[in-house]
Amino acid sequence: MGLHIQHLLGLEGVSKEDITLILDTADSFYSVLERDIPVVPTLRGKTIVNLFYENSTRTRISFELAEKRLSASPLNFSASTSSVNKGESLRDTIQNIEAMKIDMVVVRHQSAGVPYFLTNCTDAVIVNAGDGLHEHPTQALLDMMTIRRHFGKLDGLKVAIIGDIFHSRVARSNAWGMTTMGMNVVLCGPPTLLPQHRDSLGVKITDNLNEALDGADVVMLLRIQLERQSSGTFPSIREYRDRYGIDIEKMRRLKPNVLIMHPGPINRGVEVSSDVADSPNSVVLEQVTNGVAVRMASLFLLGGGENV
Repeated sequence: MGLHIQHLLGLEGVSKEDITLILDTADSFYSVLERDIPVVPTLRGKTIVNLFYENSTRTRISFELAEKRLSASPLNFSASTSSVNKGESLRDTIQNIEAMKIDMVVVRHQSAGVPYFLTNCTDAVIVNAGDGLHEHPTQALLDMMTIRRHFGKLDGLKVAIIGDIFHSRVARSNAWGMTTMGMNVVLCGPPTLLPQHRDSLGVKITDNLNEALDGADVVMLLRIQLERQSSGTFPSIREYRDRYGIDIEKMRRLKPNVLIMHPGPINRGVEVSSDVADSPNSVVLEQVTNGVAVRMASLFLLGGGENV
């Protein structure tokens, strides 16, 4: 049984069966990562281009490590040191890279829709590593993997996602993916950082933190981009921390086994206090490990690899 999708452009419209297959496969690869030599030959001979037009540390390293663990040949592309600076178009860039006989492209771009655009420019498989304010599907998949490994299920769990929802592709991918998996998703943040078209994501949206946290099994905190404060989207960092940040006092009102999640990087003392970020309830570092397994699974299933 394989995926019903040819590319991983986002989680909107992706079936429960496909998400489950990726998560199940990621669990298999997690055991591979625990081996003394955590490498399998499943994508040997495949060339994967990491096409990053936007700065990234965690996602880029995670994808590159996943590719190497699968025995693929990664080729890293950085827009800052490429012919893009000489005026080369995105279409010309991808077609020149494809002429070098590649199999897959992992792309991150500041503009929404670029991964879809690339599917019309190349025969290579496209994996979205984040496109503008649209989606970040592998982040949502690793979030779901982390939750499922703790609770043994996804269906019926309540997830509160708190922070800058308007600018968050992580929130969008999680809202679509988690809803498909039967989870109850609530998005929460200051009114100025919530989506203008609130019905578009199909989940509950509120600026009331207590309402969002009530009965939550998972609290996912999103990074506040500090430069947004200067543009007046919220009055001050201190006010944001007091109203929407999670500290040990707010933690005491949550379920004892609540999971605290964050896609990183964390602004300690803003979205979450250090004592909460470092508490036994925090699974932030588990998310990083699971990210490699999820990306291995996604590349393996889309790349037509042999059995694990």
